[in-house]
This record gives sequence, C-alpha cells and structure tokens, in this order.
Amino acid sequence: MKENRFNRFKLQPFIIESLNKFGFYEPTEIQERMIPLVLKGESAIGQSQTGTGKTFAYVLPILEKINPDKQEVQAVITAPTRELATQIYHQILKVTEQCNPESPIMTRCYVGGTDKQRTIEKLKVQPHIVVGTPGRIKDLMIEKALFIHTSEVLVVDEADMMLDMGFIEDLDQVAAKMPENLQMLVFSATIPEKLKPFLKKYMENPKMVQIDSKRKAAENLEHYLLPSRHRNKKQLVHDVLVQYNPYLAIVFTNTKKMAEEVAGFLIEKGLKVGRVHGDLNPRERKKMMKQIQDLEYQYIVATDLASRGIDIEGVSHIINYELPSDLDFYIHRVGRTARAGNSGIALTVYELSDEDALNRLEKMGIQFQNVDLKKDGFVEVDERNKRKTRVRKEDDAEKIAKSMVKKPQKVKPGYKKKMQWEMDKIKKRKRRIDQRKK
Repeated sequence: MKENRFNRFKLQPFIIESLNKFGFYEPTEIQERMIPLVLKGESAIGQSQTGTGKTFAYVLPILEKINPDKQEVQAVITAPTRELATQIYHQILKVTEQCNPESPIMTRCYVGGTDKQRTIEKLKVQPHIVVGTPGRIKDLMIEKALFIHTSEVLVVDEADMMLDMGFIEDLDQVAAKMPENLQMLVFSATIPEKLKPFLKKYMENPKMVQIDSKRKAAENLEHYLLPSRHRNKKQLVHDVLVQYNPYLAIVFTNTKKMAEEVAGFLIEKGLKVGRVHGDLNPRERKKMMKQIQDLEYQYIVATDLASRGIDIEGVSHIINYELPSDLDFYIHRVGRTARAGNSGIALTVYELSDEDALNRLEKMGIQFQNVDLKKDGFVEVDERNKRKTRVRKEDDAEKIAKSMVKKPQKVKPGYKKKMQWEMDKIKKRKRRIDQRKK
C-alpha cells in the first residue's frame, strides 16, 4: 500500500484508514501547517481559498482529540449556510465510519429549516461534535437543549461570509457561552476590517497561516475568454454548453433574478437545468442538492452561494455568465472544478465594460486564452488588448494634433468644424510620416 504521509501527525488508526479509503495520502499546504497547531491546542486563523483542503485541516485533528467516553459537546463547528454545514457533517461521518463501534464518535448537524422541536427531543444525549449554522446553534442553546459550555474548540468556517450574511452577532452569543481558554479556529478567504474586533475578543495572539495567493487557481484549470460582441448572451451560453457537452457544468450569475432568467431560457431550449440560489426554500434546496449529487442534471445555474464551500462533485466546466463584482469570487467559482487532480475548464463571457476586471484578474495570476464560438466550434482569436494598443496610437496622434491646433481667443460660428479639419490634416500627415519610417 502507498505510504500515507498523514502518519507523521500521529493520528489514530481509524483516521488514517479513512484517508487511505478516500485516496488522500499527501497533506495539502494548509493541512500541513494547521494540523500540528490544532493538535497543540493553539488558536489559529487559516486564510486560504476554496479547494485547498481546509475542512480536513480542522476536522482530522478535532477527531483525534475527541474522547468518546465523555458524553458531552467537545467541539462546535459553525458554517454560514445550511449546505456547507451539511457538507462538513457528511465529511466527518465518512471519517468516523472507520471508528471503533464500541466507542463511536457522535456528530450532529443543526441548521435552520428543520423541525426544532424534534431536534430538542433528540438532544437528551449530547453529541461529541456539533456542526451547524450559528442561528440554529444559538436557538438550541437558549432553549437549554444544547450544552456547548463543555466545548473547548470553536471552528468558524468561511468567516468573511459569516460577516456578509450578518451572523457575527449570533456567533458572538455562541462563543460567549464557551470556556475562557477557548481554542478558536477561523478559516476565511479574506479577513475584512469589520471582522477583526470579533477575532480580537476571543483570540489572544492567534497563529496566522496564509496560503500563497499566487497559487489561487488550480494548475490543471484552463481559463478562456469569449467576447459577447452584442450577441444574445443567453443564446451564446446555450451554444457554449451544447458545444462543450460537459460532464457537469455550473453557469454562474450575480443575482437570483438573473439565475432564474438564464435557467428558464436554457430549459425552454430543451436542456435539463438545476438551480441553486438563495430564493429556494429549505425543502427545495435540499431536494435540489440531492438531485445534483445523484447526477440528475448536466447543467446547473447558480449564484455565488454555490461557489463558497458547497461541494458538488464532478464539475468539469464553469461558465461565468457575468463576472462577479468581488473578484475573489472568480477564484471561488472556478475552484468548483479541477479538483483532486482532475482537469477543468472555466469560460467567461465578457463585455467591453469588463476590461478593467479582466486586467485585475490577470494581475492576480490568471492566464486567459481568447476564443470565439463559430459554426464549426471554438476558434482562437487575437488577444483582446491588440485593438486597444492600436487605439492608443491614434490617441497619441490626437494629442499631438490638439497641441498644434490652438483654440482661438475669440470664437466664431463654425470654429469647431475648422479646428477638427486642421487636426485631421495634421493626423493624416503624421500617419504618412510614420508609414514612410516603417
């Protein structure tokens, strides 16, 4: 059997067995740096992008430290969305399948949209690990059904998203009920200024683990740009999807309204399309995620809810119907594909107004290939900056002409036309001189 390099952390045999079963033999960078800190009981902030393996960076050492003989809450893991909380819960269940059946580790998931009274009734026995959304954990704590004061570990996953969604107050109330020597583990793509007071309140000199931002996008991921060129954008995306015929593609939009419009258009064109956005009620969302996991859809239209943390397996293509206003979300979106050593394709349909955003993405290390979609399929096209360079040369001529033609102090009717005529004459002369030089 292949040597498992997680052995160096001296994890329990059931954890190593689970990793072997998953085919995980080599820790990722964040796992390499975070696992020893968590095992030592240090509070830490892990700043990394989606797809870096941060879930196992805290799940594995937490499982190592759980004492199954103590029937009390020993770790609380919070996530901003029901989907992400459920996903973390299932990851833990997969690892604990290999546990000794005589002393099992009990994990429970508590999220909104489920029957609270039924949950309270089942809490006569406290779980070892609690996973959930801050609001539901706080509710169960207030009802005196869930006793989190015994837990010495609190995980805050996707902390910047917690802030955006207004959950910091709930999180504060949860953390306040936990021991003073609390080990807090915070994971976030960014650390906004507004998050810092909360971190300061509960974390004294935390260790900082930051994964190099230059390695944001997967190496086996190809990024393509497709100009919309005043074409019907929805039709263009339909044609792209048909041309690719993907194993599983996610089309990202910025708003729920646009997600509905794009999905509706694609459905009318005969494609079987799933939808993931915030307007679906809990039952619809749960049903949709199950259908997606059961591969009932080849195409999914989603808002950025699906780009942060929700793990949809087998995504081969990402299509950006529009670029996100927060460019970090581009990394989150494309991080849904090219995972676990697989290759992936990310295609962005762009407009002229996206030029600045595309330049910034290139500065972040994204290397785009330029293509267009013709009747026979995709064709490579010139770099979008070529035309811009030519325009800049004309702008230089314009500047020279303007500097040479002075506006008269006393203007008469038709002076603008006369000035333009003079400038055009100078520009033509300059172009002839440039051509002779060449």
